[in-house]
Amino acid sequence: MENRDKLYINGRWAIPNGRQTIEVINPATEAVIGRVPEGTETDVAAAVAAARAAFPEWSRSTPEQRAGFLSKIQEGLAARTDEIARTITAEVGMPLKLSTRIQAGSPIAIFGLYARMAGEFKFEEQVGHSRVVREPVGVVALITPWNYPLHQIAAKVAPALAAGCTIVLKPSEVAPLNAFILAEVIAAAGLPDGVFNLVTGFGAAVGEALVRHPEVDMVSFTGSTRAGKRVSELAAQTVKRVALELGGKSAAVILDDADFATAVKATVNACFLNSGQTCTAHTRMLVPESRYDEAAQLAVAAAQAFTLGDPFADTTRLGPLASAMQRDRVRDYIRQGIGEGAVLLCGGPEAPEALSQGFYVKPTIFGRVSPGSTIAQEEIFGPVLAIITYRDEDDAVAIANGTLYGLAGAVWSGSDDQALKVALRLRTGQIDINGGAFNLQAPFGGYKQSGNGRELGKYGLEEFLEYKALQMKPAKAG
Repeated sequence: MENRDKLYINGRWAIPNGRQTIEVINPATEAVIGRVPEGTETDVAAAVAAARAAFPEWSRSTPEQRAGFLSKIQEGLAARTDEIARTITAEVGMPLKLSTRIQAGSPIAIFGLYARMAGEFKFEEQVGHSRVVREPVGVVALITPWNYPLHQIAAKVAPALAAGCTIVLKPSEVAPLNAFILAEVIAAAGLPDGVFNLVTGFGAAVGEALVRHPEVDMVSFTGSTRAGKRVSELAAQTVKRVALELGGKSAAVILDDADFATAVKATVNACFLNSGQTCTAHTRMLVPESRYDEAAQLAVAAAQAFTLGDPFADTTRLGPLASAMQRDRVRDYIRQGIGEGAVLLCGGPEAPEALSQGFYVKPTIFGRVSPGSTIAQEEIFGPVLAIITYRDEDDAVAIANGTLYGLAGAVWSGSDDQALKVALRLRTGQIDINGGAFNLQAPFGGYKQSGNGRELGKYGLEEFLEYKALQMKPAKAG
């Protein structure tokens, strides 16, 4: 049992204002594995005050000094790789092998990326007779989700620190324990008091208090589109900068000349990663009508390789969903898919055999899905794939673009050039071409109701910077 009874505010572990706690549940066993403080508006006020007081000095630190702290944080996280992976597997349910590589490995890489970038980024340039400088936006509130908890924290904290901002972090109440590891690492790295602050709690209390606070200059939020709209509404009252990374309903467009065995298997993998709890999951597979039967058979075969079970077991490829609420939500979507007439090719809403305990959902594939149906339009956030057929390339593009979202996607073709032509027609922020891998240096973010702003690479750093133009008087000739 990991009981955390303090918040991290102004460089020290502080007793929270309230006495209530939040239970952290292991989704595989349904056992309570820890507790964290349920923060209050008073705790938020203390954290914001600390961040505001620390901002003047931290914002004047040199990029090289900030890079040094980021490197120390990277080293501290790397030393605790196994602990981080095991903690997140216990919190979220991702199989341990994947957690080690993704849930622990990615945050370490992100801090290393921004340690290098802080020393390389051009914070000023000369434009005619103007000196244009990039300055930190100020005190930033970072509100993060549970599905890739420390990755999403790192994708915000690292560039914000590199920019010279001070921070108040509110991690998800579903998976908050990993954030305390980061706070311990930051404390050991000697980051100045008040630069980083951690307040745990629920969105309606801590999250909304942060977004409303007049001394918070920017909010960076990752979560559902519904919650993102609420953040935007509250932030508008103080005209804050807002960066949103929200939902997705990404399409993998498999063209007729693609290697179907490779493309279908990769799409199933991209859909089921982290039990489908991935905002960029390729949850719609678009295939030519003439190749439907082949695609369906390949997809079912790929799904059968996803062994459900204990996420700490070496043989497990698919763990539980993160919470009972999430499990019930996904099962309801599966029932709705059946009710709307889609063909259930494998899986279903029933509890998996021999796994009556834990928040498990069978890997599920629907065929003959109508593009306008609920399961083709709404983000399910579980291991559910919809196979949709198209008539021709124009029809495929129209279907792929035909949702409220635009976060990610894929195009598969026998020709990279042809895949690129189709990809350029898709209204989405990130597209994998014939299996192209995720790139931490490339911009990450979405079109339409998938949000605004970008994370990762230099683009993520720029989100936390303001422009200032200094108009210089031209020197007199002679």
